[in-house]
Amino acid sequence: MENGISLYPGLDNTPDENLALLERAAQAGIRRVFTSLHIPETDVAALKQEIGSLLRAARRHHMEVISDVSPATCQLLDLPEFNPASFRMLGITTLRLDYGFSAEEMARLTHRFPEMRFQLNASTITNRILKDLQDAGTDFSHIDALHNFYPRRGTGLSEPVLVHANILLHRYGIRVGAFVASQGRRRSPLGDGLPTLEEHRDEAAELSARHLVALGCDSVFLADSLPTDEEIQAIGQLQGDQVTLHAHYMTKDPVQRELLAHTFTSRLDEARDAIRAQESRPLLREMHATIRPDNTTTHPIGAITIDNETYGRYMGELQIIRMPQPADPRTNVAAMVDESECNLLQYITPGRKFSFQFDSETDRTRQKLSFISEKES
Repeated sequence: MENGISLYPGLDNTPDENLALLERAAQAGIRRVFTSLHIPETDVAALKQEIGSLLRAARRHHMEVISDVSPATCQLLDLPEFNPASFRMLGITTLRLDYGFSAEEMARLTHRFPEMRFQLNASTITNRILKDLQDAGTDFSHIDALHNFYPRRGTGLSEPVLVHANILLHRYGIRVGAFVASQGRRRSPLGDGLPTLEEHRDEAAELSARHLVALGCDSVFLADSLPTDEEIQAIGQLQGDQVTLHAHYMTKDPVQRELLAHTFTSRLDEARDAIRAQESRPLLREMHATIRPDNTTTHPIGAITIDNETYGRYMGELQIIRMPQPADPRTNVAAMVDESECNLLQYITPGRKFSFQFDSETDRTRQKLSFISEKES
């Protein structure tokens, strides 16, 4: 996935903080930067002083820079007229054309400036807009889309609205991104986070990001002013085209743990009570390994089970439980999906890929010690 951060020169961060943020993002494998050049609260003089060094740093790291474009943008950047080539020379490689451009104008831009990319507002897209762009001869290979973020509480999108827009855009072969709020320094003036989905406003950025991927987003941007190092690393490592679930081990068996490390596909013949992995039994045969009976307890929702050797030819069958089931001596409970993430199970539809993300033992020990320390203080 080509994920991103957001930079707001002349607003919350010092120039050094913005440069450091860009450097940390590049080191984490992030290759996209979103910036908005028409936020009313921006210190315009500070923005003009800072924007050049930020764009040069982004160019050094071969990062795509996406900028909103409004009638005031050209004046702000001292450009005599709207000319994509001028933006490209400054280091802005993608223009988000939110309003004021007809379908015919956008189509001409995609052909006249093949070195540029152009971006649609995914949150306001309609089938009529896309059909008009197609009829005008737009080169969709130079187009992608990005949802809005929403600073005011209660104004973010609902999940059905986002999914509907994503489906429309994908129908035309257009990749689509969205924003998650940070729990670090939140952008002024409201400081309430900048999510695309309202339900993500106070949720951990990493969980929100994996939710967006499950909903069909092709890229995710950290929207706020100064995300934490942990958030940057998580976005840099985000996996696309699959549902990734945080889970914790219920077994120390190295064979089961090795099996759990793979990416799986949900079987097309969907079971009523569980998500069944298509590849788990063949993978176990390739490992030339045996699953011994281990932790054959009850199967609550979110249990990740692996059938053991006493189940005969089903040995290695991996399932995620969607309906509670009684204990079975033939089936091991190898891991558990974190309770807060069980809502993501609904997105593992037939044919969808899924994988598990486990904290290391060191991380879990550190979390326990931190919890104990907080209680004592």
